[in-house]
Amino acid sequence: MADRYLTFTGTAPGRFLTRRLGLPQPAPLKRWSPQRPALEGGRLLLTAGKSELDLAGAGLDLAASAEQPAAVLLDASGVRDVETLAEVHAALHPVVRSVGESGRIVVLGAPLDPADHHQAAVQQALEGFTRSLGKEIGRGRTVNLVRLTDARAAGSTLRFLLSPKSAYVSGQVIEVGPCDETAPPADPERPLAGRTALVTGAARGIGEAVAETLARDGARVVVLDVPQAEQDARRVADRLGGTALGLDITAPDAGERIAAALPDGLDVLVHNAGITRDRRLVNMPAERWSSVLDVNLASVLRTTDALLTSGRLRRGGRIVATASIAGLAGNAGQTNYGASKAGIVGLVRSLAPRALAEHGVTVNAVAPGFIETKMTAAIPLFIREAGRRMNSLAQGGLPADVAETTAWLAHPGSGAVNGQVVRVCGQSLLGA
Repeated sequence: MADRYLTFTGTAPGRFLTRRLGLPQPAPLKRWSPQRPALEGGRLLLTAGKSELDLAGAGLDLAASAEQPAAVLLDASGVRDVETLAEVHAALHPVVRSVGESGRIVVLGAPLDPADHHQAAVQQALEGFTRSLGKEIGRGRTVNLVRLTDARAAGSTLRFLLSPKSAYVSGQVIEVGPCDETAPPADPERPLAGRTALVTGAARGIGEAVAETLARDGARVVVLDVPQAEQDARRVADRLGGTALGLDITAPDAGERIAAALPDGLDVLVHNAGITRDRRLVNMPAERWSSVLDVNLASVLRTTDALLTSGRLRRGGRIVATASIAGLAGNAGQTNYGASKAGIVGLVRSLAPRALAEHGVTVNAVAPGFIETKMTAAIPLFIREAGRRMNSLAQGGLPADVAETTAWLAHPGSGAVNGQVVRVCGQSLLGA
């Protein structure tokens, strides 16, 4: 369903009226397209504190000055005390106003040093600074924080956050581990070429968008959905040059059946399938509880275990699961859904270090907020409008926003990103 309020605020009467009434004034977001693969304008590099990062190793095109930058990268990894924290203000204060519409600000920080509580305090301060700036900057601009020790490991992450692909990702803190030795893809425009990706619940909605984006990036996509949606799954697979797999993901042997269908192995596993059965706990029968937990959490645990144990997920592989801001902040009428999505967060945090050490596979999650789908279009008007406006960008996201974030986590160069839960919510004001 079209966001008529967003359209109205783009007109002269709409701008006048909403400004007089103090209503949100969302800016249309500049998203990736073949015609506009990059933001228009330069990338400005600023520094606060004494940094030891070699940003040349990240492969970014950065400049020491720009009149109206499309993106600003502030290296604050060298900030170690309150005095040098003032340099963050000094660096950004003069340039914030000049950042273009749908522009990007990315702050680079360092991991918190347990042996230096002054460094830990000011590096943690960067998180509050980043999220606060994201909530006030407006005009479709985003602000994120990346903690890292080696810029070479953060190349794919910084390219994503500085691009139109991250239009609905703001206020996030992303940790990048030690440098991953994965060779860069032969074709940067098709980084998943030669790789096989399986997406559950991919016959429609967000899952279909994820499948499309992974196929755009070169993957051979397996479109998995329930047998009842097999016709839609085949339509999507045929359009993308992939294959369809009709399967009930809650079947006890679903993991073994997926492994049997992929004898040559799998590189990217996207757990997208999910359902809602909303009702307040006092009115929720056991079936509504168990069906949501079985689809959204138990099936993810079972199939992940089966595919890791069987070795079907190849080394260098990626697991991307779908959480939700409902699992992070809670939501009335969704105790079952919130529990299932919080369970995904627990899965990621526990499994990620072991899966990487034992299988060479990373495990991350995306946590969507209000995304414009057929499901959200059916929400009553006033609740729908509240969901759209209660974020720093004052609008709903699109399935493509979740898909682009998933594609970044699936990228061969994202091997140093592990155990992360990235909200795709426009910096929702709920739990953000």
